[in-house]
Amino acid sequence: MSVKETYYIGEQSLTFPKDVYLISSASVVGKKEGEGPLRDLFDMICEDDKFGEDTWEMAESTLQKEALSLAMGKADVKPEDIRYLFAGDLLGQNIATSFGLMDYEIPLFGLYGACSTAGESLSLAAMCVGAGYARMAAALTSSHFASAEKQFRFPLEYANQRPVSATWTVTGSGAFLLSSKKGKARITGVTTGKIVDMGIKDSMNMGAAMAPAAADLIAQNLEDFNRTPSDYDKIITGDLGYVGQEILINLLQKKKIDITSVHEDCGILIYDKEKQGTGSGGSGCGCSAVTLSAHYLPKLEDGTLKRILFVPTGALLSTVSFNEGQNVPGIAHGVVIEYVGKEA
Repeated sequence: MSVKETYYIGEQSLTFPKDVYLISSASVVGKKEGEGPLRDLFDMICEDDKFGEDTWEMAESTLQKEALSLAMGKADVKPEDIRYLFAGDLLGQNIATSFGLMDYEIPLFGLYGACSTAGESLSLAAMCVGAGYARMAAALTSSHFASAEKQFRFPLEYANQRPVSATWTVTGSGAFLLSSKKGKARITGVTTGKIVDMGIKDSMNMGAAMAPAAADLIAQNLEDFNRTPSDYDKIITGDLGYVGQEILINLLQKKKIDITSVHEDCGILIYDKEKQGTGSGGSGCGCSAVTLSAHYLPKLEDGTLKRILFVPTGALLSTVSFNEGQNVPGIAHGVVIEYVGKEA
């Protein structure tokens, strides 16, 4: 039987020749995230958002370095046990990743999927392990409120007023170890997203820019795997916030798909918007990564959740494209993660 007949699923999805397990993960966050609803679940909360560094960018590099170190420590893994790193961030030329991870001396695939990078890195690492190209690979990403604001919007000193549609970039990093060695959670499939451009031009409304891509991805995943929303315990978007969640649900209802009973958004879960003043919710590469690691994976490992569809979403803009009047396209990547049960 050909590879296409065996592992290609529908138009945009695939499964793997070999089982792929999530054997370890870690989450490192900043002070604001450590004051939110998930405060007791994170592996590390730093009271100093510069993490002892001189710049915001180096602070974000430290986030990645610490997250990978913690994930390796949990699994009793050394850098030389990891064949490949799949990692990225929001900064120009992925500098948080390159400066944060270079001391590990692990072969690196540097990625940019905006806030969808957690899904992209998990997808590619799973494909690598599932195809037998590595016994173990790591997927990780990060974002930092201050470095993101500095690059994409305004210097913090400007103290501009934020509209209610704006999301708050999470200061955090999530790291994941994927292996052919059995664990308590398994990645069973991925659905790779397409760029979706609905003409959004407001860089302060990321939820509106990303929701159409999330709707397209979720609909495609359900079609490819011949599933309904109820076949998932949770369909989890990464960064839409309250504004994007409403748009997502409405777009899918137009396709006669109702996810209201199973949908959750990491950007909504990570902050208390009333007490913390975070507008529409959280966003950034780190948002979905730390929430998956701290909140959802433990529920998959103990069987509280049996199957989830994890859908980080990204807004594909830069300061160059935005200042030249370009739209803000979106992309989303889907990862199916399941409880292993007694098999492990």
